[in-house]
Amino acid sequence: MKLKVYKGTSLMSENAIIDLPTGVCTFFMDNNEPRVPAIGVASGPYVYVYKNLRPYFKFTLPALDVNPVEQDLWSQAKEDKIDVTVLREMLDSIRREGNEGALTVRSLRFLNLQDREQMESFAQVHKQAPLKRQTVITCIDTLKKTTADEDAISCLVVGTESKQIFALDPEAFTILSRMEVPSVPVFLSVTGLYDVEFRIVISCRNGNIYTLKRGMKTARLCVELNAQPVGLQRVGKNIVVGCMDQTVQCYTTKGKKLWTIYLPSSINTMEIMDHKQKGFKAVMVALNNGEVHFYRDKYLINTIKTNDVITGLKYGRFGREDSTLVMSTRRGGLLVKILKRSSQFEDKDLVRGPPATQNQKLNVPKKTKVFVDQTMRERENGVSMHRMFQHDLYRLRLNTARAFVKALDTSMTPISSNPQEPLKLSAQIQGIGPTFKLTVGLQNTSLNVPSMNLLISFLYDEKLYSLQKTMIQVPMLVPGLNYSYETLVECLSDKGISDVIKVFVLKEGRSVPIITAVINMPVSETIVVV
Repeated sequence: MKLKVYKGTSLMSENAIIDLPTGVCTFFMDNNEPRVPAIGVASGPYVYVYKNLRPYFKFTLPALDVNPVEQDLWSQAKEDKIDVTVLREMLDSIRREGNEGALTVRSLRFLNLQDREQMESFAQVHKQAPLKRQTVITCIDTLKKTTADEDAISCLVVGTESKQIFALDPEAFTILSRMEVPSVPVFLSVTGLYDVEFRIVISCRNGNIYTLKRGMKTARLCVELNAQPVGLQRVGKNIVVGCMDQTVQCYTTKGKKLWTIYLPSSINTMEIMDHKQKGFKAVMVALNNGEVHFYRDKYLINTIKTNDVITGLKYGRFGREDSTLVMSTRRGGLLVKILKRSSQFEDKDLVRGPPATQNQKLNVPKKTKVFVDQTMRERENGVSMHRMFQHDLYRLRLNTARAFVKALDTSMTPISSNPQEPLKLSAQIQGIGPTFKLTVGLQNTSLNVPSMNLLISFLYDEKLYSLQKTMIQVPMLVPGLNYSYETLVECLSDKGISDVIKVFVLKEGRSVPIITAVINMPVSETIVVV
């Protein structure tokens, strides 16, 4: 394992690391000039600190308490009071009781041996050494100590396999505070100042998200996820977490879900993009299909496609460029992308969907006393009100059905219901009076059968109106064509009253009309004599 240092895109130096690193961070540990940050590398139970790109200090996590039964067994094995077979059986019984996490690494390695000679040689080599139980670091982050400046002194915050969170002093490398979480932490997101107020958001191996504040010794449950987390970021006051079910979910600090994004591939890593000059924040998500998606809130604003799968993302200052994205690939490649200074960011989703106005909250008015009283009345009389509503609904349906049947029986509809005479009738009136023009439109709606032997008749008040044609002989109607017939209507009254005129379409030899139209006549204007 090596820690490689690049200057630009050229390899500058390499430092060997004993164990697999679990996290790398930069922080300022003093106020010396020039301001050069230190590098903290978490590996196993140690935090390796590099200053000026050279090894400076190694911090070791405090040892944990050894199981007294395990301690006694190894003490008896040291004095040759028990056989290696008995030792293995007793240690195996402790593991079966569910205390595997309480065993030391020596005991776990001893339990993996099956041959008696190997167990005897292993016990002969290690039984004289003191028994130690050491935990390992699972995640690391930084926390500003006193001020929020970019070059302010920062504390290291580490999560361990023993379900603990440690805050380390950056100068003396002592433990400032120790906090407990219900499960093993895998991701940390730290905000605030250690000496003032801070909040730590932790996603754990049990699929839950917990929060810690200053003065708390035990973490508080915030969110229960449906899948295991693979990334965690804080955007403002919200928590954005990526899960193994190919989703990105956003929650408030109180655990309320705000939105969910479904992705086309599984998530490898996540990173926050904070463009402070333009006040722009976005979440970068690296997918297993070689794409990097940029999300502002839940909107996809940009996509980067690469030739290899991205396994690591880091956004920040690189040389003289403030907005640089460095990506590491699965095959060991390193990609550097610099954001254009003239780039513009739009709150426009690249994926088609509902308009942005749909997400705006409605201005719901406050509940008044009348509304509360009406709600109480509906709650108390809900059964009777529902029955009354159903009764009125049934009456409405019955009256509608009766009116429809009556209209069909009396042919009071403008469209014929007789399949043998498929006709459509329309009528309109023109003029202001006292003489009106009445136009009747007739259409044969059949496909290939013509209509013959039809008559158009009118029913009206003879004391009020006089028609030029009271009966119109209709020639053969060709299917699909519109036919118009006109007649003049004269109003005989000057009292400003009006009535209706009914238009009937009849078949010769039948008294029941095929279709009927009712015309509401307008009020006639009076005759002006000049």
